[in-house]
Amino acid sequence: MSETKLNLIAGNWTAGESESENRNPSDLSDMIGMFAQASTHQLEETLSQAQVAQAEWAAYGIERKQSVLMNIGNEMMARAEELGTLLSREEGKPLAEGKGEVFRAGQFFTYYAAECLRQLGENADSVRAGVEIDVRREAVGVVAIISPWNFPTATASWKIAPALCYGNAVVWKPANITPASAVALAEIIAKQDIPKGLFSLVMGSGRSIGQQLVESPKVNAISFTGSLPVGKGIATAAIQNLTKVQMEMGSKNALAVMDDADLDLAVMLALGGAFGSTGQKCTASSRLVVHSAVHDSFVEKLVAGTKAMKVGHALEVGTQMGPVVSQQQLDENLAYVDLGLSEGAELACGGARLDMPHDGFYMSPGVFLNTTNDMRINREEMFAPLTSVIKVGSYDEALSVVNDTNFGLTSGIVTQSLARSTHFRRNARTGVVTVNLPTAGTDYHVPFGGRGDSSYGPREQGKSAAEFYTTVKTAYISAGIPV
Repeated sequence: MSETKLNLIAGNWTAGESESENRNPSDLSDMIGMFAQASTHQLEETLSQAQVAQAEWAAYGIERKQSVLMNIGNEMMARAEELGTLLSREEGKPLAEGKGEVFRAGQFFTYYAAECLRQLGENADSVRAGVEIDVRREAVGVVAIISPWNFPTATASWKIAPALCYGNAVVWKPANITPASAVALAEIIAKQDIPKGLFSLVMGSGRSIGQQLVESPKVNAISFTGSLPVGKGIATAAIQNLTKVQMEMGSKNALAVMDDADLDLAVMLALGGAFGSTGQKCTASSRLVVHSAVHDSFVEKLVAGTKAMKVGHALEVGTQMGPVVSQQQLDENLAYVDLGLSEGAELACGGARLDMPHDGFYMSPGVFLNTTNDMRINREEMFAPLTSVIKVGSYDEALSVVNDTNFGLTSGIVTQSLARSTHFRRNARTGVVTVNLPTAGTDYHVPFGGRGDSSYGPREQGKSAAEFYTTVKTAYISAGIPV
């Protein structure tokens, strides 16, 4: 039995009050390890130390902070194959995706390393003679980060990196289902030149550790990525202390395929958007809104492409789609298949549990046909390798269907018309819009976030992150000359 991986509490690697087992969803006989579960007392201890460490970190020079973040990012990129293999082993996404995620996560840190040196303020003359004004941003304080299992390294990194860049302390509660990736990242951060307790890793259940974290008056800001119901619960708890919140939640993204679309391109975008990362991503193309003029041809190519996808062990060469992350997730996915059939949708292919050489949580990618936008499979986020085709008769109808959702994270259109693409970009009610690209896949140096039930609070990533991780101070300065 391997050594139990510990929590990082108040600057010390510490055993928990219990342990949690972590197994490979591609092969349940592969035990990844045991991971400590923190106690509520330990969380309180680390929050207190974080307050002390944050004041010390805020006083560090900007080049010193820049060096810390650059070292983290460079090590992550250098170890992308090793850490990406670990990520794929515990989360189930194909190895190429795991390695790519770790490398991109390293780029978040190097990007925000540079931002440490670009924190420029503003100045102005007062309406009062002899008075000058200085406007600058300061750290918000102690930031609680609650990250999901589907991108265990990338999502955490695009929160941790700007939090540290702008002078905050971080208390991180990762998803309990992917703890190995969390420990690996925490080990890299912990060995840097940072104050004791500035960064903490607190593994545990959402019901105990997570709830105590969001209710704590010692937390100044909460950044969360996860489901809509959990997000609403966090917002309810946070408002009691007027804690600042930033939340990325669910979505129901649509890819519109027009009658002038390059169908081979459209199918490629749909397959990647719907089934990449086993469909377990908030930017997945779960609704395919297809013009009736090309519907039949598109469906024929889509179904053929879906059937041809190789489902297998995440670490095996040639695997295009790995297992889903857990038994619970698999059960929920299969329940949505039954729901879609009960609503009258046709399951053209897939959507079934697979028997594989390794005992794991495998299912075949599925395509629903003859669906309408009022079906629950087109209203609720399934987080599964399942997608639905919705036939429409015109561009105007397509845009209406795309916008007919309570969510609003990403949407896309496949067309050769400049006029249509321009109109779509301006009228699609989502935070991210793509043209002739998949709905999934975003850059780290520009804002990311959605509308409606998908997001709440300031945008993530790029310079927009400063809105959440800092607070503005306006100073008035007089030279002492009588006025």
